Amino acid sequence: MKKGKKYVEAAKKYNKQTLYSPAEALQTVVDVAPAKFDETVEVHIRLGVDGRHADQQVRGAIVLPHGTGKTVRVLVFAKGDKAHEAEAAGADFVGAEDMVQKIQQENWFDFDAVVATPDMMGVVGRLGRVLGPKGLMPNPKSGTVTPDVTRAINDIKAGKVEYRLDRFNIIHCPIGKVSFGPEKLGENFRTLIGAIIKAKPAAAKGQYVRSVTVASTMGPGVKIAPLRAEE
Repeated sequence: MKKGKKYVEAAKKYNKQTLYSPAEALQTVVDVAPAKFDETVEVHIRLGVDGRHADQQVRGAIVLPHGTGKTVRVLVFAKGDKAHEAEAAGADFVGAEDMVQKIQQENWFDFDAVVATPDMMGVVGRLGRVLGPKGLMPNPKSGTVTPDVTRAINDIKAGKVEYRLDRFNIIHCPIGKVSFGPEKLGENFRTLIGAIIKAKPAAAKGQYVRSVTVASTMGPGVKIAPLRAEE
């Protein structure tokens, strides 16, 4: 894939082979971000686990201290009092079977996160094939299947991010915007890496954090020394 001119210019401003500290890496990402818009900063962490085994899965959710800088649209599957509670808490969309039909028939996906009360999972389960691949399926481990819809909505709106392994045993997660600056990005980064290290499976052998890279939406990746990731 051919890289754009701005990307190439940005990549010249640092050493691609150097393993930086988190502070140095995030400062570099902010300095070399090439786009005119406020780019999202993402971290990519490769772990020494095999996610094909249930006892080596790494998955969870954490509220970043400075949020993600993104306005998150929340869809809640709930009925009765819980539906009213969700509306009062600021959910963008609330429904039950009607929302299932809207997604299935209209291919509607104008939302970024999904919360469901436990009694609705039988209904939501019908959407597994379409919500699952998009990472939108509610899950008790990430706090999105819960009777406490107010807390779930507040956490998501405040900057809650979910982390999970992809099929290459890499976690991809946003930690904010370039405009946050290196200090706020650093605090978000430390919160995320701390949660991932805490979630280390007992079955994991050898070096747990294998590689860490941070990058802005349009910018090149900057490597962090795995053993310095907790600094």
